[in-house]
Amino acid sequence: MNISSLTSFFKKKPLKLPALDTILIKRLKSLSHETNLLVYKDIKIYHHALVYNIGLIVLDSQRGLYLFESKEWTYDELKNADIQKAQNQKNSNDTLAYENTQNIIKQKFNELTHNDGVPIFNYLLMENLNADEYEHLNDSFQSLLPKEKIIFSDSNEADILKKLHNASEPRSDLKSIDEIMGTLFIQYTILGSHGEVHLCTKEQRTFIDKPLEPITHLSGLHGSGKSKLLLLKAVVELLDKKVKKIIILKPTVLACDIFKQKLLNILEYAIVEIDLTSIEIITPLQLINKHLVKLGEQTVSCIEINPKLMKKNYAVADIIMCDDSEQLPSEFLEYINHIQNKSTLVLVTTMSINASLSKNFKFSNREVNFYKTNPHAKALHLISNLIAKKVKNILVVSNSISAQKLKDDLVSFIEDTPELIDSSTALINQNFNNLLFCNYFDLNELKTDHIILMDLCFVSENSIEYAFNLAKTSVDVLFEEECEEIKELRNKYEQGSKE
Repeated sequence: MNISSLTSFFKKKPLKLPALDTILIKRLKSLSHETNLLVYKDIKIYHHALVYNIGLIVLDSQRGLYLFESKEWTYDELKNADIQKAQNQKNSNDTLAYENTQNIIKQKFNELTHNDGVPIFNYLLMENLNADEYEHLNDSFQSLLPKEKIIFSDSNEADILKKLHNASEPRSDLKSIDEIMGTLFIQYTILGSHGEVHLCTKEQRTFIDKPLEPITHLSGLHGSGKSKLLLLKAVVELLDKKVKKIIILKPTVLACDIFKQKLLNILEYAIVEIDLTSIEIITPLQLINKHLVKLGEQTVSCIEINPKLMKKNYAVADIIMCDDSEQLPSEFLEYINHIQNKSTLVLVTTMSINASLSKNFKFSNREVNFYKTNPHAKALHLISNLIAKKVKNILVVSNSISAQKLKDDLVSFIEDTPELIDSSTALINQNFNNLLFCNYFDLNELKTDHIILMDLCFVSENSIEYAFNLAKTSVDVLFEEECEEIKELRNKYEQGSKE
């Protein structure tokens, strides 16, 4: 289906506008643009099955975390007030909750990192009290809330920064920003293939934070993190108890299994609890057959829409998330649009123009080579050299005939038995060794260090782009005669060309 027409296929409804920032919060945010401060407003901490709301938190990567409580207390309200300290209170208009919030943060760090994390400093934003008025308050108030811990209504940015810096000298032993905030805010944490932690970009956080529309589009370049964001959003929706059931559609059985493993990795890292049966990861074909069974109809072996499916509503889930939706037939998109009328539909597409996510996080330093030669002979040569160098994670993508010929020829002179990937088979029934073969349809959710691409002519541009973005270290393109697909690739990626 034409990608540009996909977003216009589904109508959108406008979102509600967010609450406006106060003057002091605006000053903090303005200050963050010129310093190393990161400001997070109205944010949540998820821990086990609980959700904790924090009004304002700021990270100074050289000092620690600053907790802010914003109060609208006026001088007239405070001058005769009876001020006293209370323990473990929840935040409200007439209380302070510093200690409770600190305990929550330390507990989160301890369970994930086995230490208290970073230093935490408390501050009060007095939206309606200036510095001069503070001086006229009684000693009990000034003792409980020292002047150096209050940001007054007339504090300028220089005053604010000075008070924050006075909390501590700079330190060099703190963890990275990604590790600190990725530990605290799991909803903004993307796990790498080797367990490394990456904090979401502003674009990615926007998708996580925004309420879902009846039809929501998530679009971006290959390698922009769309699929991982989909999982994070699903987990957050369940933790917030906004929904009870989510279905995520992936193109193949194998892709579903790999995606399920990624979901388990997120939950294990984050130490959050959801009912695993509340997220169902299935193929479009499995969704169709679930509906057919409900109607008492015979199941099908390929994506085809029985007219009866379009006559009956099917409240299969509160949210349906469809990954790689541009690869699906238009009749299936019409079908999920039809059954969506009592649920929310999220459509994920790969596109570069007007995309939700504009950054590609994949490997810009990969070696890319084009070889105009006998593809079969060159593939044998490249594979043999890589294996001789003890290189791991090699993926050869071709048509089925080329894959079988290569597999047969390689058996006689390499130790590892090459494996053919079958995306219609469950992950548990496949052997993922260091040398794998698959066709362009089977690529979804696979990852590799080295990829060899063959038989590209007549393969869709989207499939080729997807294949390119699987490889971390090198991409070798083998072809005997140039075609339009090869020319497009060479214009975009060519680093070296070898005859």
